[in-house]
Amino acid sequence: MPFILKAIDDTSAYEQFKSVLIVPCRFCPAVSAAVKNNEPYLQPFFELFKTKSYERFIADLKTRLQRKRIKTDIFKSSWIHQFVLCMWTERRRKALKKLAGKYDALIVLGCEAAVQTIKDAVEPNSCEVLQGVETEGIMSIQPRFNLPCNLSLELESVSRYKYLGTQEVANAG
Repeated sequence: MPFILKAIDDTSAYEQFKSVLIVPCRFCPAVSAAVKNNEPYLQPFFELFKTKSYERFIADLKTRLQRKRIKTDIFKSSWIHQFVLCMWTERRRKALKKLAGKYDALIVLGCEAAVQTIKDAVEPNSCEVLQGVETEGIMSIQPRFNLPCNLSLELESVSRYKYLGTQEVANAG
């Protein structure tokens, strides 16, 4: 049950920065892009573990920022266990922390949990952490396999979602 996310199309909020690093989650935003564009989520024979519609979205965001003369890079994830940003390992978080100080801002393409994961991973005040997509709800989806080995996702319903902010979790011990 992934989140359905929508793009924050207004890039004017980023104009104050000279450099940004786009930090994409590769699960919920990719599922959202595939469902909204009625395109396959995965096409292993063409791009293993990449969603074409989501890759277009990331490339378009990078291009729009570069047109505004903002140095823009993408934090790449190559391994399947690195794709779900809110479940990154300590090692992955350290890799981002090391790189983050070189940028004025990080644009997180993911849900609120992903944004919080990034905020927790980087040094406080080292750079601004911004959410690049907004959560609309939680999707109920039905996977469909099509030839040649495409995985598509059919949207069945969306449950509304309200983010209540972060809360401290007390140890139950």
